[in-house]
Parts: sequence; C-alpha cells; structure tokens
Amino acid sequence: MPAESTAAGAALEIVSAGLGVSVQDAGRPGHRSIGVPLSGALDPLLLAAANHLAGSLAGAAGLEVLLAGPTLRAAGGPVCVALAGELAGRIVGVGGDVRRLAAWSAAVLQPGDSLQLGRPQGVAYLAVAGGFLTPPMLGSRATYARAGLGGVGGRALATGVRLPCAPFAGDPQHALQAAPLLHPDGAIRVIPGPQADHFTPAALASFYSEPWALTPARDRMGLRLAGPRLAHVPGGADIVSDGVTPGAIQVPADGQPIVLLADCQTVGGYPKIATVIRADLPRLAHLPPGAEIRFVAVDVTHAADARAAQARLLAGWRTTLRPAARHGDIPTETLLAANLAGAALRGDEEG
Repeated sequence: MPAESTAAGAALEIVSAGLGVSVQDAGRPGHRSIGVPLSGALDPLLLAAANHLAGSLAGAAGLEVLLAGPTLRAAGGPVCVALAGELAGRIVGVGGDVRRLAAWSAAVLQPGDSLQLGRPQGVAYLAVAGGFLTPPMLGSRATYARAGLGGVGGRALATGVRLPCAPFAGDPQHALQAAPLLHPDGAIRVIPGPQADHFTPAALASFYSEPWALTPARDRMGLRLAGPRLAHVPGGADIVSDGVTPGAIQVPADGQPIVLLADCQTVGGYPKIATVIRADLPRLAHLPPGAEIRFVAVDVTHAADARAAQARLLAGWRTTLRPAARHGDIPTETLLAANLAGAALRGDEEG
C-alpha cells in the first residue's frame, strides 16, 4: 500500500515539502552486484543521534534535510519528533499556541499540531519514535530517486503526502535535549588508490599538499572539487569500468576530483586517486560551496580506529541526553537570573 494512502494510525502530513528533504535510513547494503547503490543518510552519525533522541533504533528511517525544512502536521495520534544537526523549528498548536523546538531536542506533537522547520546549516535530520513506516524496498526505506526506490514512491516529498509512524504512547509532555554532536576538525583522511598509479608524481603531491574548494556542483550522488589540475600518466585518464563506493575520489580527464557520496553509482570508468574513510565522509555533507578542505593519507588500520572512535563519540554523546523544560515551565536558569529571593517581602512592610 503506498504510504500516502495510509489513512489509519499516526502520521506526519506534509504541509510544505521544503527543499532537499527525503526519507533516509541506514541504506540498503548487499545489492551493489545488481546495480543498486547503498543510499541512506549522508551523515549516519547524525541520523543515529536523532533516532536516539526519539527513542528509535539508530538506523530507523528519518527525514534528511539538506536545503530548507518542511512543515509537517501530526495526524491520527501523538508523534514524538526529534532533531539532530543545526536545524530548529517551531510547533504551532491547534489552539494557536507556539513553542520552539530547538536543535538537538525532542518533543511530542499532538494531532493537529504543526512543526515548521527552518533552514539547516549543513545536513540535519528529523526522527520520530519508531521510525517512519514507509514501505521498505530491498530491505530499506531509503529514498533513491534515480531508480524510484524507497521513501514515498521513490520520489521527492510533496504536499499532502502522509508519512506513517507509530503513535507515541508515552508522556504527552515528554521532552529531551542533548549537547550538539560534532565531527572532529582537520584534514579529510583518505586511503590512497586504488588507481593512484594512474597519476603523475606531481599530481599526487598536489593532491595532498594543496587546498581543494567545494563547488556548487553537488547532490546526494557526489560533489565536485576545484583546485590544481591533477595530471594523469599517458593513457591513465580512463580505465575499464570497475566497482566504486561512497568515498571514492574519481578524477576525470579535466583533472578535477569528484568525491562520491551515498547515492553514487556502483561502477565507474574514471581512475580513483584515493578513497575517503567512512568516519570522515559525512563531514563533506556539512560544508558549503566555497569551503576548502585538505586531504591526508592514512592506512586501513587508522581508518578502522577512526570508526571505533566515532562509535565512542556517539556513546559519549548519549550521556548528555536529559529532560528539557516542559512547555509552560520556567527554566531554572531563568528563575536564578531573575533573583526572586532579593525581591521577597516579609508581609509587614509599609505601603
């Protein structure tokens, strides 16, 4: 049954679709042999954080927001929503009351409540308790629009679409907040090759020593970089098409690198000078056009250690989850700042 025709049960209805918004989860591994990309979240760490805030499994389906947030309305039952990333919004109740939903927080929408999300800085995620229950395809709900897979009919969100989810059975005033979960800074770590021998020594030196600017030419499939021209050895600009994966850095004949992302194809015919390690690839989704990056070579052991460090980072972040001020409550910080004790009266003062 198509997701938009699901009338029963809790759901978030799309009032305004936003820009660059899609249903994503942990992706659909295991199907590259039949030409199906991995897809899934550009930043799996932030999707996991949003799901933890919502009380869901780390890889449950949520909304990825790239350019402008949607406006959503709860229907059919209460829905617990959570935000991860630099994205905030406001909740407009049925009676017109307005409250803020801050970044890195969770709250409950009652039927009829609307959530208006703003514009993210980088990529951000909205999760719901239990995950969105759109129909899975090949074991995943991730949207891969080029082939019409996953999400809502394999296409971009549109006004009127219903995203089914489990009704929230907990405290209607449930609210959580957490500290921001930040990726480490520094150079983007890459494993050299697998076709590093297709480039001149000068090109290899430039790749690691020069800064690279992100261009506006980007989507979920990949992003183009601008910098010094990377020269190939004679005949090295083309190869027999072989397998590619997210993180692979292809260099076509023009000498300008292309970093492949979650929706990348499964094979390609451009030589690959290096591959971004999994722990660092999400960082590229947060950088605006014009931002500069540098690359540093590491080995497979370092890449595995970086993945383990990322898991520890997420585990440490989870300890920052704490109850947020409930709607209508006065935060303790506000009470302390008001210095109410200094204005107390005994009751026997004149006038």
